[in-house]
Amino acid sequence: MLLLLLGILFLHIAVLVLLFVSTIVSQWLVGNGHTTDLWQNCTTFASGAVQHCYSSSVSEWLQSVQATMILSVIFSVLALFLFFCQLFTLTKGGRFYITGFFQILAGLCVMSAAAIYTVRHSEWHVNTDYSYGFAYILAWVAFPLALLSGIIYVILRKRE
Repeated sequence: MLLLLLGILFLHIAVLVLLFVSTIVSQWLVGNGHTTDLWQNCTTFASGAVQHCYSSSVSEWLQSVQATMILSVIFSVLALFLFFCQLFTLTKGGRFYITGFFQILAGLCVMSAAAIYTVRHSEWHVNTDYSYGFAYILAWVAFPLALLSGIIYVILRKRE
């Protein structure tokens, strides 16, 4: 049982790290000496030194992506906190429904953010020489892992 709890905790922390990195790092779109994320656009030299960064546009769709990514991080942190609370207060045989609910909600939020960004980023950057960066890919990787973690929490029963 201890090994199972450690595995679930490791999966949850891995999802949390993926969510933090994909929300913060400036690598959602890359190409032609530019890197773009949810917060700013940066121009770089060939050597890798940053020349100039300016704020991203104030489009409603980009603000919804920002909000849902932040919500996914908040829900995942809340789920981790609730997991520890339920671990010590839940009766024997009880299920971790609340923890699972918030973790699944975090997964749905990151999926919504990545899907909105996928559909709408072409309005923001019409140049086709851009490709998706690693932070965007991490957001998509965090989605199924968060859902899996949430489903495991819902199925998991507390034992002594």
